[in-house]
Amino acid sequence: MNGIGYDAMAIGNHEFDDGPEELARFIEALKFPMVSGNVLAGLNTPIADKYKPYIIKEFGGEKVAVVSVLATDTDETSSPGDDVLFIDEIGYLKDAVKEIEAAGVNKIILLSHVGYTVDQRIAAAVDGIDVIVGGHSHTLLSSTDEKAAGPYPTLVKNPSGKDVPIVTAYAYSKYLGDLKVVFDDAGAVKTAEGAPKLLDASVTPDAAYTAKVAELGAPIEELKKKEIGETAAVIDGSREVCRAAECSMGNLVADAMVDRVKDQGVTIAIQNGGGLRASIDAGTVTMGEALTVLPFQNTLATFKLKGSDIVAALENGLSQIEDGAGRFPQVSGLKYSFDKSRPAGSRVVSVEVKEGDAFVALDPEKLYGVATNNYMRAGGDGYKIFATAGQNAYDFGPGLETVLADFIAKNSPYKPYTDGRI
Repeated sequence: MNGIGYDAMAIGNHEFDDGPEELARFIEALKFPMVSGNVLAGLNTPIADKYKPYIIKEFGGEKVAVVSVLATDTDETSSPGDDVLFIDEIGYLKDAVKEIEAAGVNKIILLSHVGYTVDQRIAAAVDGIDVIVGGHSHTLLSSTDEKAAGPYPTLVKNPSGKDVPIVTAYAYSKYLGDLKVVFDDAGAVKTAEGAPKLLDASVTPDAAYTAKVAELGAPIEELKKKEIGETAAVIDGSREVCRAAECSMGNLVADAMVDRVKDQGVTIAIQNGGGLRASIDAGTVTMGEALTVLPFQNTLATFKLKGSDIVAALENGLSQIEDGAGRFPQVSGLKYSFDKSRPAGSRVVSVEVKEGDAFVALDPEKLYGVATNNYMRAGGDGYKIFATAGQNAYDFGPGLETVLADFIAKNSPYKPYTDGRI
């Protein structure tokens, strides 16, 4: 990133995955500013004073402000600790725009990490933002690709009736966003046009960086190549499916979790759809693929939970389905149905649990053995009920990628499936 020479970077939720300590080390290694305006770090945290709420840069004699906000549920989707707070994006931005304009700057770019739907809400609610460059939801925008979620740029009218262009360019550096904006003398956007550029084999990689990646990756290359088994068909771990419905990768991972600890009286697994980061192609499965599906170094966690609390957990998992949130519950040993037209918190219609070979109605008072990942067990993705009501918890099982690999090896060739459990 230093070699590319970015002008600014937004703090994203996954920057907190290893706590503020690791983020502080990351910021210290950067040769460009990190920005986030609605992230308030306590003076006792290692990131205090390490990032700016916004920056003002000169381009060709013109001052441009870059302001940034981060999703306010980062305390649920990552591990920022108790002393880092996330304030409302829209309230913060209204104040920040006034402050920037008072300093005589009339061109304001929002570099956000809140997702495409929230970007559109911000554009409609806050005057003075000229362009929004977004992330977090991994949304592909394009005016030519039919798979895109909307046009590039997407135009949303602000409270004054001016169009605000919004761009996002998917994820994983698969595309390079490219937007050309023309401002008038008053700092208003006259035109905004561009398209995401697909970084495919037609783009020649930088030889020095290719060599550096090969050098840094060498110790894990042998591990990644290790063959663990076969799959008879594609195992679907796509973001679009696994955050909204039963998916074959969700079934595989949840089944693998239950299988690993079934001799401990565990019959149920709940895995967040957002923790599944890739599909696996048909044919030979490698450890590298298992690590791509489950990259977070999470461990298998087990605990006991009342039936009523299992329902509460499922309600949390279904509470943000319209936003494509990662908390959507993939399950094993459970069957549930839901109605997403109902308000969040009352979407679960029915829940059954597996007893022997049959499914029976969940008993609200009964204690069930449950498996999940240690991130969710500690309350991640809104699963606070696991942290507060879980009994006899053990969070230090094997890595989920190992649980997955061992299960595929044991059941090779694996046949991916869905069975209507959701």
